Amino acid sequence: MRKMRVAALGIAAAVAVGTLYQLPASPFARNGYPKRPAANTSTGPSQNDQSQNGRAQDEPREAENQPASDPGTKVSPKTSSAPGGPAEQITYPQQGTLRYSVLPGNPATIGRAGTLRTFQIAIEGGIEGVDRTAFANFVRATYAAPQGWASGGLWRFRQVGPGQAADFSLMLVTPSTRDTICGGGPDRYTSCRIGDRVVLNVARWAHGVPNYGAPLPQYRQYMINHETGHRLGRGHELCPAAGQPAPVMQQQTLGLHGCTAYAWPYLGHTRYKGRLGQYDDPIPSS
Repeated sequence: MRKMRVAALGIAAAVAVGTLYQLPASPFARNGYPKRPAANTSTGPSQNDQSQNGRAQDEPREAENQPASDPGTKVSPKTSSAPGGPAEQITYPQQGTLRYSVLPGNPATIGRAGTLRTFQIAIEGGIEGVDRTAFANFVRATYAAPQGWASGGLWRFRQVGPGQAADFSLMLVTPSTRDTICGGGPDRYTSCRIGDRVVLNVARWAHGVPNYGAPLPQYRQYMINHETGHRLGRGHELCPAAGQPAPVMQQQTLGLHGCTAYAWPYLGHTRYKGRLGQYDDPIPSS
């Protein structure tokens, strides 16, 4: 009887926070980190969706001589404040469990018009200190913002829960799991979009990047909008001119190239773009 009560409590706890399940490490997983073309979106590639030299979108050139890290080592906590929320202390190992908690859905549709994209939010096991409700609220608020992807009448979004069909999964993962999913070579630093997975690196979520020139919440908005932009068929773009806002599809994680940090796809109700292309920026050591 005691064992049955414990089991029931465990099931109730799992329901309260979402469903824990295991995804395959990568649809392209082989020995090592394979080179392969970026997967197309479900609607097919648009004119602005370009393969990046056979790598997952947002994956820079392969870093050489990246130092190995102990997968079991927890990274020191970083305290940060999200809009409207308490300070966070996020910790994570270099390698998580490869099992994910899918958060409960939300029935509200974000956006007034356009193609509907349903999405799940999943957090890898081993990541601690992330307020899951606040995280989901932040993602939805980013899509719904006045300059966000839903503001132009082209796209709508709705978060779905465990077991429901989704057009893409937005995943918060550890640095080594980022490499497993995104492929292309050791990185552990950037995020990516591969197929129907929008992959956010928890190291960047917790710490941002040096010299970004904007608060951490703004960098997080950029992360979401940039990688989601790839899922919507957008390729990388360049800085239009020194002193101008960086397009959201510029790889701002690796450098601004004279532009100023900007997290949004729209500027003054107009889709804000740069010329197609990407810079040959090195990947910082993780």
